[in-house]
Amino acid sequence: MPSLSPSRPPGLPPVDHLRRATWALPLVLALAFAASVAAWLRHSDARDLEDERLTLIADSLTLEARLSDWLNAEHAAVDRLAQQLPARVDDNTLLSHPAVAEGLRRLWVSVTVLDANNRVLAHVPQQAPQTVAPPRERTGVSLDEGGVTAHWSTARPMGGRMVVRFAPSALLRQTLPWWLAQKYDVRLVDALGQRLAQTGDAQPREGTQSYRLSVDPAMRETWLELNTRDRHIPWWHTLAATLMAVFILLSALASGMLRRQMREVRRAEGEARTEAAWRRAVEDSLSVGLRGRDLEGRLTHLNRAFCDLVGFSPDELIGRLPPMPYWLPDEMDDNLRRHQRNMAGGAPRDGYEARWLHRDGHVLDVMILEAPLVDASGRQIGWMGSIVDISARKQAEERERRQTEALAHQARLSTLGEVASALAHQLNQPLAAIAGYNAGAIRSLERSGQTEDIVMEALRRLGEQAAEAGRIVQRIRAFLTRRAPQPERCAVPDIVGRALSLLKRDLRGVRVELALPGDLPEVLADAVLIEQVMINLIRNAVDEWQGRSLPPTVASASASAPTPTSTAASIPFPSLPASPQLRIGAARVGERFVRVDVDDNGPGLQGRGIDQLTTAFYSTKPDGMGMGLAICRSVIEAHHGGMEAGSGQLGGARLSFTLPLAPTPMPTPTPTGRGPTHKESP
Repeated sequence: MPSLSPSRPPGLPPVDHLRRATWALPLVLALAFAASVAAWLRHSDARDLEDERLTLIADSLTLEARLSDWLNAEHAAVDRLAQQLPARVDDNTLLSHPAVAEGLRRLWVSVTVLDANNRVLAHVPQQAPQTVAPPRERTGVSLDEGGVTAHWSTARPMGGRMVVRFAPSALLRQTLPWWLAQKYDVRLVDALGQRLAQTGDAQPREGTQSYRLSVDPAMRETWLELNTRDRHIPWWHTLAATLMAVFILLSALASGMLRRQMREVRRAEGEARTEAAWRRAVEDSLSVGLRGRDLEGRLTHLNRAFCDLVGFSPDELIGRLPPMPYWLPDEMDDNLRRHQRNMAGGAPRDGYEARWLHRDGHVLDVMILEAPLVDASGRQIGWMGSIVDISARKQAEERERRQTEALAHQARLSTLGEVASALAHQLNQPLAAIAGYNAGAIRSLERSGQTEDIVMEALRRLGEQAAEAGRIVQRIRAFLTRRAPQPERCAVPDIVGRALSLLKRDLRGVRVELALPGDLPEVLADAVLIEQVMINLIRNAVDEWQGRSLPPTVASASASAPTPTSTAASIPFPSLPASPQLRIGAARVGERFVRVDVDDNGPGLQGRGIDQLTTAFYSTKPDGMGMGLAICRSVIEAHHGGMEAGSGQLGGARLSFTLPLAPTPMPTPTPTGRGPTHKESP
C-alpha cells in the first residue's frame, strides 16, 4: 500500500536544491563579511607597521644626525685644544685650560697628553692613566678595547698626541631628546653587537621594531640602534578579531537554527499538502456538495459534488457574492432573505430545503445544513454548508402523492360510476313511463277530436324530449357499464346543430359563428356521446362568461353572416350581445381524422393544459364537480381520438377534439354494369 507520508524524491531539480540550501545563505554572508573585515584589519595593521617603521627610520636618522653633529663639534674642540696647548704642558696647565675644564663638565671623562714616545706628559683629572695606548690610532673617535668609553686622539703640532676620553652613555643622555627617549630604547653598539650605551631595556622586546644605522665616521664602528617601546599587537589579537569570531559563531548558530526551522517548515508543508490531498480526495468521493463562505457570504471553497450539482465550475463560482447564478429567478427574494438570515447566524440546525436551478435549466430540490467555520484560534471566519440533492426523494414523494390522489380519484370515479349507473337505471323507467303516458295522451286527444295545435305540438315535443332523454340515459348507462360506444356514420354539422338546439336558451346574447365546410367528411362516432361532449364544451364557454361584468349588449336580430366555408347557417338567437362570442369550426386533419374546435373570447385557460383541465374533480368553477371534461376526454379517447386545449382565434380558450373518419363505402355495381358509383353521405 503506497504511503502518503512526505518523502524526499530521488532526484530534485537544481532549483529545489538551491531552495533547500538557502538556510546557509546567512552564514555565507557572515563569512564574507568577516573575511572582508579581516582583510581590512590586516591591511590596516600592515599600514600601521609600515608607518611605524618609517617613523622609526626618520627618528633614527634624526638622532644619528644629532649625534654626528655633537661628536663632530667635540672632535673639533679637541683638535683646537691640541693646537692651543703649549709644548711643555703639565697637569695643572692642562687642568687650568678653559677648554679642558669645559670639556670635562660637558662630556669628557679625561684628557691625556702624550709625547712622541707615547709617554704621558699630563693627565686630568687625577686618576690612573691608561698605560696602554689604544692599539689602533685613529684620527677620529675610537672605542677602548673592552671598555665603555670612547676617545678622540689627535696629534699635537710639536709632536705627540692628545687623547680625550668620553662616555657614550653620557653622550646619549645629552644628545637624546626626551620625546625620543619616551618612544624608543636607544643603544649604541659596536660592530660585534656589544652594547656601549643604552637607554631603556637592555634587550628589544618581542613585537617591537628595531632600526640600526652607523654613526661612522663621527664614531667609527659604532652603530646607533633604536627599538620601539610599544609592542605591536597583530590584528588577530585585537578586540575586533574577537568580536568578528563571535559574530561568525553566532551566524553559524543562527544558520543552524534556520536550517532546523526550515526542515520543520518543509515537514509541516509536506504534512499540510498530504492533509490537503486527503481532504480533497475525501471531498471528491462524497456525493454531498460542500461549500465554504466567508462572513460576507463570498464563496471560498467548493468540492466537486457541489459543482456537479449546480453545473458551474469552481472558477466561475469562487469569489462570488449573492445573488448566486444557481438561484431560481422567481425565488430570488426568498433566497436572499435566507442568505441574510444565515449570515446572521439564524440558520436552522436541522437544515432547510431550497430549490436551485442547474446550469442546464432543470430545477433541483436541495437540503442545506450550515455550520460555523472556525480557525485554529477559535475565531469564526465563515460558514461551511453541506448540500444534499433531494430531488429524487421529492419526486418520489410527489409521485406517491399523485398515486394516492389518483387512487382516491379512481375510488370516487368508481363510486360516481356506480351512482350514475344507478341513476340511469332508475331514470329509465320514469322516462319510459313519461313517453308512454305522453303517447297515450296524444292518442286519447286524437280519438276525442282535440284539434288544438298548440297542445298537440307541445305533447309531441314532450314525447321527443322524453325519447331523447331516454336515449341519453341509455348511452350513458352503456358507457358507464364499460360497454363500447356504438359508432355510426354521422355528420359533424348535424351533431353541432343538435347541441346548439338544446342549448338555445343558454346561448342567448352570445354571437355564435360556425365554420363547418360543406365537404367535411363523415365521422365514425356515437352521435349521442359526441353531442354530449359538444354540449359540455359549449356550456363551459358560457359558464366562463357568467359572472363577468359585461358591457351593455347591443341587440342584434340576426346572427353573424355565414362564412364562405360554412355549410350551416348562423343560428338566430333571441338577443345577441356584441361581446360574448363563440366559434365552432371543423376541418379534416390528415387522412384519418376530423378536428372540431370550440373557441370563445373569454379569459382563456391562463396557462392550464389539457391534462390539468381533464383531471378528475378539477374545476375552475366554484360549483363545478370537475367531471365534465374528464368524461369528455374519456369519450373522445374511447373513439380513438384526442383532445387538446390552447388559445383560439377569438383570443380566449380553444378546446379541440378529433374523431376518426368514417370508412369509405364500397362501390355498388350499377344495373347497367358500366362502372361503380359512390354513395353520397347524408
